[in-house]
Amino acid sequence: MSSKLYPWQAGLWQSLAGRSQQAHAYLLHGPAGSGKRALAEHFAAFLLCKASLQQQPCGQCTSCKLYAADTHPDLVRLEPEEEGKGILIASVRELVAKILQTSQQGGRKVVIVEPAEAMTTGSANALLKSLEEPAGSTVFLLISHQFSFLLPTIKSRCVLQACPLPNEQESVQWLQQQSELNEEQCHTVLALASGSPLSAQKLLNADVLAIREQVVSGVKQLFKQHSSPSDLALAWAKMPPELLFEWFCQWAQLILRYKMTEDDSQLGLADMSVVLKHVAPRAPLALLLETQDWLLEHRQKVLRRVPLRADLLLEGLLVRWQALLPR
Repeated sequence: MSSKLYPWQAGLWQSLAGRSQQAHAYLLHGPAGSGKRALAEHFAAFLLCKASLQQQPCGQCTSCKLYAADTHPDLVRLEPEEEGKGILIASVRELVAKILQTSQQGGRKVVIVEPAEAMTTGSANALLKSLEEPAGSTVFLLISHQFSFLLPTIKSRCVLQACPLPNEQESVQWLQQQSELNEEQCHTVLALASGSPLSAQKLLNADVLAIREQVVSGVKQLFKQHSSPSDLALAWAKMPPELLFEWFCQWAQLILRYKMTEDDSQLGLADMSVVLKHVAPRAPLALLLETQDWLLEHRQKVLRRVPLRADLLLEGLLVRWQALLPR
């Protein structure tokens, strides 16, 4: 298991490792893709290390070697059994039983909980006593991508550490080091990833720039009636549906905003700005609002992984989208 920090986390690391006395519970919170998990893992390695050097895990002691092999007996990770599911009360009770046991390495025990907001009300309440009075020298590291979803009782028992996204310049520099993109391409991918360099890297691995180019070209062909909704739906059926719905939801919002303000600076990325500006004054307001509601409803279904036929779902989207520009 690697415990490597990202360049933009130097200040955050100093605020954690430089404490004169470590707390028993920390809550690392911030946007998804800001590197919170990497920070928590590095902190865990540091807390477990028997011979930390200059506020860093030494990498050579028994604890560090066990951590690197992902076999450290005093490190427990609490996560949902399936992605997108909740952390159940039974899992929390099992965790509590583990931390009541004596540390096998004779030092701290560390618990990483991610995402903390995945705990149900029952499982969160089951963890409260352990958070307030942890057994032995246990340290809890909670990671939250949606801070507002957490119970106040959880927040109040932790040291809160905000983990913001790096600024755009830092993100672009890091992305260029990780890829062969030029500066303009990095800015584009970052915009598609809502400013998160880690999310941008995942999008690059999914070939997002090629997908985006194909989708934008398809939308333009759709409005020119050079392609039909069914043809495009078949062509796009293997694309990530969450990505497509994210873009169409954004475009609907931008059309609505421009329709209300006529502000050219609020039209999003240049690849679609001219199209959105053309559609906005021509799209019937009632139909635009209805389309936006449909998009948001079906985006939630996609995110919850409701079983849907991709081609039929996309055809329904594109029929509604084409209707925004009446002939």
